[in-house]
Amino acid sequence: MIKTLFTGFLWLLTSVVFSQQAGKITREEYIAHYKDLAIKQMKESGIPASITLAQGCLESGNGNSRLSVEGNNHFGIKCHSSWTGERIYHDDDALQECFRKYTSAEGSYNDHSDFLRYRDRYKFLFDLPPTDYKAWAHGLKKAGYATNPSYAEQLIKIIEDYKLYLYDVDTPVDVPPPSKIEKPKQVETASKRRLIVINRELFERNGALYIQTRTNDTYELIANEYNIKLKRLLAYNDEQSDRVLEKGQVVYLSKKKRKADKLQPIHIANDNETMWQIAQRYAVRLKSIENYNNMQDGRQPEEGQEIYLRNKMSR
Repeated sequence: MIKTLFTGFLWLLTSVVFSQQAGKITREEYIAHYKDLAIKQMKESGIPASITLAQGCLESGNGNSRLSVEGNNHFGIKCHSSWTGERIYHDDDALQECFRKYTSAEGSYNDHSDFLRYRDRYKFLFDLPPTDYKAWAHGLKKAGYATNPSYAEQLIKIIEDYKLYLYDVDTPVDVPPPSKIEKPKQVETASKRRLIVINRELFERNGALYIQTRTNDTYELIANEYNIKLKRLLAYNDEQSDRVLEKGQVVYLSKKKRKADKLQPIHIANDNETMWQIAQRYAVRLKSIENYNNMQDGRQPEEGQEIYLRNKMSR
């Protein structure tokens, strides 16, 4: 999500002033200070402002934790290999783990939104009504956000005690849920490309045409079926040689794009996911994704690593 320089400067200034106040911050003070930022996140990501604020209260100890005071890290987000900013070390699951250090609280709130919106296990939440804070709270627990068995109830209590749900009611969400962005478009006709085959459905993603494979499909079989040179079909799919394909696999029949849809700027990698799998998922050329992430040497992402699908996002 694109952030303006003015907004970034404003939150840097207010965060510095806020962190210099003597004594501990009360929950009421925390909510009053960060409610506008939570509302902004709701508009731009779809996460209820009430949920963001309640999580901020819990994760940062109302802004009094060491991570939030010294690192502006309000949600305990760890570094991962893609992080190139400043770092702060803190005992957590292990001794002296690496956490992200931000110049302002806004950076932490941005990353929290990205962490939920672009990580597969949380994407179902965005199909819930943004005003249903109870469903979101239980959904976060179900997805494994926290190990505390009463995590959902804790969030709900904070939201109801401080009437945080009022911030959700009149806040419009400016982006569709990830499920709608990633939903494939079925192509009714493609006669100009001579790709019509009666017993196969043709789909489009990010402007590239594709099919889903059947049992015992190979690239050579598909190339012959669609009158495409095998070498060209392999290139479309960033493949080096023909092979038997798994049923339901995506095979592109036209060139993938150099960048993903503007509403899908990043992907947060799953465990054991490869760069090729990510390239196929979003219909982006493998070489482009490797260049965006400085991974031209064949390295693969770690779980939780942010993979840029367009370019290095501005914050």
